[in-house]
Amino acid sequence: MKALFSELLLIACLLISGCATTISNSDKSSLAFTDNRVAPTEQEIASLFDRWNQSLQSGDPQKVVANYAEQSILLPTVSNKPRLTSAEKVDYFRHFLENRPTGEINMRQIQIGRDFAVDSGLYTFCFAKTRDKVRARYSFTYRWDGKQWLIVSHHSSAMPEK
Repeated sequence: MKALFSELLLIACLLISGCATTISNSDKSSLAFTDNRVAPTEQEIASLFDRWNQSLQSGDPQKVVANYAEQSILLPTVSNKPRLTSAEKVDYFRHFLENRPTGEINMRQIQIGRDFAVDSGLYTFCFAKTRDKVRARYSFTYRWDGKQWLIVSHHSSAMPEK
């Protein structure tokens, strides 16, 4: 059932973007796009979380927000307010970074399309300042902008069961 839901989520994202091409695991390594770009591997998409997580370590909200496309949405873990603009994201991360968070992936599933990729699963944040830990569900949707992969949608919600 989880696999079906993930496939439907990816298809919905691709249809909304006007691109309905999906890539199976067996096709990824040899597929070249018309712009001579080769489809990313799951490892490359997974490394985008590492890039984002490293920007958290900088303590600089501007560096974190640089991972997001200009038109993107952040549905954060510890705020009820959706963040749409860069200024709103900087404001959120300014406060979030105060407790010196570090994220760790506990479980993930990656789906790759032509110009979109979805990395979703479970992660845990450890906060060095407070020593708190927060387990959460996440989804990052990335879009290729012609130069790099950027986050267009980031949803994170604390796990409901303790």
